[in-house]
Amino acid sequence: MNDLHSSIVSDTDREQFEQEGYMILPGVIPDEHLALLREECAYFMGYMDSRMDAGLVDEGALSARDNRYFINNLYRYSHRLWQFIFSDLMADVCRQTLGPEAYLFHEQWVVKGPEKGKSFAWHQDSGYVKAVDPDTTHAPYLTCWCTLDAVNVDNGTVYLLPHSRGGTRGHIITHMRDVKTNDLVGYTGPDAGIEIDVPAGSIVAFSSYNLHRSGQNTTPSMRRVYLPQYTAAPVVNTQNGEQMNLAVPFLENGEIVYDHERDRAAAWGGIDRPRAAA
Repeated sequence: MNDLHSSIVSDTDREQFEQEGYMILPGVIPDEHLALLREECAYFMGYMDSRMDAGLVDEGALSARDNRYFINNLYRYSHRLWQFIFSDLMADVCRQTLGPEAYLFHEQWVVKGPEKGKSFAWHQDSGYVKAVDPDTTHAPYLTCWCTLDAVNVDNGTVYLLPHSRGGTRGHIITHMRDVKTNDLVGYTGPDAGIEIDVPAGSIVAFSSYNLHRSGQNTTPSMRRVYLPQYTAAPVVNTQNGEQMNLAVPFLENGEIVYDHERDRAAAWGGIDRPRAAA
C-alpha cells in the first residue's frame, strides 16, 4: 500500500480480502460514474443485439438475446468508459488488493434480462484461463463486480464462497463444461455461498480464485453489472508464451500511469496489440 493515498478500503476489508479473497464496498461508485456506466451499458447491449440480428453471434455463445449478455473488451470503442476503468476509485481498490502494480486484464458487461435472465454456475474466473492453458500457474487477479442496479436474490445477485469454504486459496480447479449452457462448472457441492445484497453503485471485489455463481432474475427489470478485472502482472500462456487477454498499464509504483492517448480504438483495433505505424 502507498501511504500517500487515502483509501475507501478499511483495514477490516483489506484483512478479509487477504484471508478469504473478497470484500464488499457498498455504494462507493460516484453518481456521475454510475450514470456513465448505465448509459454505456445501454449502448453496448444495443450493439450486441445488432450483432445477433446480423447472425454474427454463435449459438454456443454465453450471450442470449433479452436473456443474458456477456459483452467483453470493447471499452476502447467508448469515448468515456476509460474514465471509470482507470479512475482514482479503481486505482484505490487495486492498490489495496493487488499492490502498487496493476494492469487491466479484462472488462465486460454482465446483464440478466427481466423475468428470464439465466443463472450462472459455480466457477472461478481463473477457471476460464485454465480451460485455455491447463498448466497455468498465474497469480490470482482481481475481479470488480460493479452494480448498476441494486442486487439481491430476486434479480440474480452473485453468491461467493470464501477461500476457507471453497478450498480455493492458492488453487485453480479444473472445471467441466456444461454442454447445454456452455458454462464452466467448478463446484457442485451443497454450500449455497454468501448472498451479496448491495445497492446500486457498489463494488464487490474478489479474487479470480474465489468460487462464485449467480441466480436467475425473476424481477421485471434488468440486472446490470460492469466487471473490470485487473492483474499485478501480464498473464502469459504457458503453452506458447503469448500474452493472454489484455495487459493495459494502470498503476506503476502505486501511481496511475494509464495513457488514454495511446489506448484509443484507432490505434488498437479491438483487444489486439497496437498496429504498427504506416
